[in-house]
Amino acid sequence: MLSTSLASLNSPRSMSLLIRSSYVSQSHLNLFQPRNSKLISFTDRIPSKLVFVSSFNHNPFVDLVYKRNPTMQSVSSSSMTVKSSLIDPDGGELVELVVPESEVGPKMAESEAMPKVKLTKIDLAWVHVISEGWASPLKGFMREDEYLQSLHFNSLRLKDGTHVNMSLPIVLAIDDNTKEQIGSSKCVALVSPQGDIIGSLRSVEIYKHNKEERIARTWGTTSPGLPYVEEHITPSGNWLIGGDLEVFQPIKYNDGLDHYRLSPKQLRKEFDNRQADAVFAFQLRNPVHNGHALLMNDTRKRLLEMGYKNPVLLLHPLGGFTKADDVPLDVRMEQHSKVLEDGVLDPETTIVSIFPSPMHYAGPTEVQWHAKARINAGANFYIVGRDPAGMGHPTEKRDLYDPDHGKKVLSMAPGLEKLNILPFRVQQKNHFCLY
Repeated sequence: MLSTSLASLNSPRSMSLLIRSSYVSQSHLNLFQPRNSKLISFTDRIPSKLVFVSSFNHNPFVDLVYKRNPTMQSVSSSSMTVKSSLIDPDGGELVELVVPESEVGPKMAESEAMPKVKLTKIDLAWVHVISEGWASPLKGFMREDEYLQSLHFNSLRLKDGTHVNMSLPIVLAIDDNTKEQIGSSKCVALVSPQGDIIGSLRSVEIYKHNKEERIARTWGTTSPGLPYVEEHITPSGNWLIGGDLEVFQPIKYNDGLDHYRLSPKQLRKEFDNRQADAVFAFQLRNPVHNGHALLMNDTRKRLLEMGYKNPVLLLHPLGGFTKADDVPLDVRMEQHSKVLEDGVLDPETTIVSIFPSPMHYAGPTEVQWHAKARINAGANFYIVGRDPAGMGHPTEKRDLYDPDHGKKVLSMAPGLEKLNILPFRVQQKNHFCLY
């Protein structure tokens, strides 16, 4: 499996930012080092001719930021207490659905008598996502009205008439037998893949799961070979169940990586502790390579030039389901740790944390979800590159999505107006270009 993963690292499609410069050959894209080897110095590998250029004629960083409703917090006063709440969570309040410890016993006892819904590993990851507030203001698996809004409008309308982005349906499928067992019950217990009751859904609603419509509208195709579809949707039941979620304990995986899984609340607190006045998020599903590191370091430099005093990087690898030829999470996290240890990225201004969401590979539709979730985590800048959340067409030799559409969609997506988008592209002739 490792050899397959390493091969995928040399495929441009596997990179969050495509490195196409003529000097970036195989020898320069040393994307992965064996576990016991010394990480090659980043600075030793950067060609002296490397310069950043802009497609604009003004400040190369100010103009690359898609700012539709920007705010710059003044940090000139040394006595000022800087808060990382630079951007409010969607809905104005971060959702947290883990039951208080004093209520766990009675809640668990009550759930024993409820009809049971068995979760898959991907279902459990979505329980994790919802319970920590990544999908705020969503408070459970979607009922039908929420599902239809997400599927057709990529957003949810709140009671006050405002809209928040919600480009991916977050739903729980059940089969005919489970539906029959639930009957007229309004509450169900959620059972982990290991057989433990981990929470409940209350005031439930069951409705039809039209898989073809869901797939067509989310991916823009029903071609065979879509990884998330084949893993999770095709074998799932013909019904969806929505309701208000309660989780009895924080979701843990006991894989040695739980200390990296910081919730939005924990991340916001850490940004406060570090006195961040700007937070820029970068998502990866493969190891950091030198092009990534250069862009992240340059982003911080440009934010400083814009007047921010302490920009903090949220290096946020995706930790949920990924396709078989992506690099395994434990390998990625070991490499990310090494990047900080060797000073390629400054550990004082970098937070590495795992984003628990499963990966859909749904291109411009999914990248909106990735950006929205980082709003809830407290980031007010989001870096996006070529073909974000994309993949090759499953049956044809071409990209499934236009590689430029992700960043264009983010600049226009409803509900993301308060997030500053940092789009990057890489050009031939030894130039990285900032849009």
